Amino acid sequence: MQSHSPFLRIGTRGSQLALAQANLVRRLLAQAHGVEEDSIAIQAISTSGDRITDRPLSEVGGKGLFTKEIEAALLAGEIDLAVHSSKDMATRLPDGLELSVFLEREDVRDAFLSFVARDVDGLPRGARFGTSSIRRAAQILRFRPDLEIVPFRGNVDTRIRKLTDGVADGTLLAAAGLNRLGRSGEAASLLDPRRFPPAPAQGAIGIEIRSEDARTRELVAVLDHAETHDALRAERALLDVLDGSCRTPIAALTSRDGDKLTLLGQILSPDGQTVYELERSGAAAEAMRIGHDLGQELRDLAGPDFLAQFEDRGR
Repeated sequence: MQSHSPFLRIGTRGSQLALAQANLVRRLLAQAHGVEEDSIAIQAISTSGDRITDRPLSEVGGKGLFTKEIEAALLAGEIDLAVHSSKDMATRLPDGLELSVFLEREDVRDAFLSFVARDVDGLPRGARFGTSSIRRAAQILRFRPDLEIVPFRGNVDTRIRKLTDGVADGTLLAAAGLNRLGRSGEAASLLDPRRFPPAPAQGAIGIEIRSEDARTRELVAVLDHAETHDALRAERALLDVLDGSCRTPIAALTSRDGDKLTLLGQILSPDGQTVYELERSGAAAEAMRIGHDLGQELRDLAGPDFLAQFEDRGR
């Protein structure tokens, strides 16, 4: 038991993946600052999103369900930083908080898991596809409208057990999560990110701090990966313009060539049969503007009625 105050206090969800990500951040911070890993505390915090497992998040509040309790602890000074899967973060944070650091991004692709097929195209006609992500459901139905979407949430073990039990014939998980858990071998294949663009911010670990906490900002700054940060600024700006909740099927894919950043944005109808997709490029220093402008262009292309249907669903 420690007899002195921790060097830093990390807050995170209690899932296996969340703890793996928090432990990665702890290890990197300890190495960067020459302190023992044990001097950095990790506090697992139960969130509403973890406790509500019987309904899609889009029905009960969206992204904030995975962060609300952690952010409350951060604002109360009970922890110094929060470690998140960036795709779970709302685009507009509570007053007094900021996402200051993004670690170097992992694989952005979705991984296909199934015991009956090697890829989405190989699933039998009329097969059941398990997902509670409206983006994944819409993208799958775009190419396989014959598939039946069934609700599917839980950790890797839970989802694999559901596949074994025949609840569904296939599902998707973020490849980054499987990689961080050392379980990449569970995937039957990886989806082509041009055909199935990932969720905005997928694959990136984000660090959230109190805006006024200069000490923590300085300590965590060493972990920030500039190219990932640029990509996340673009994708989160796109998300902010288009909605940013869990109700709208939105995808984004960023690529980089030197100082040039290219952002692909995609919005779909829930059945996948209506798709709007645009791509824009510009200087990486203008990442936020690229994301904002692309989001506005997609809004204009789709028209007000298209996005209004998702806003109505959330009321």
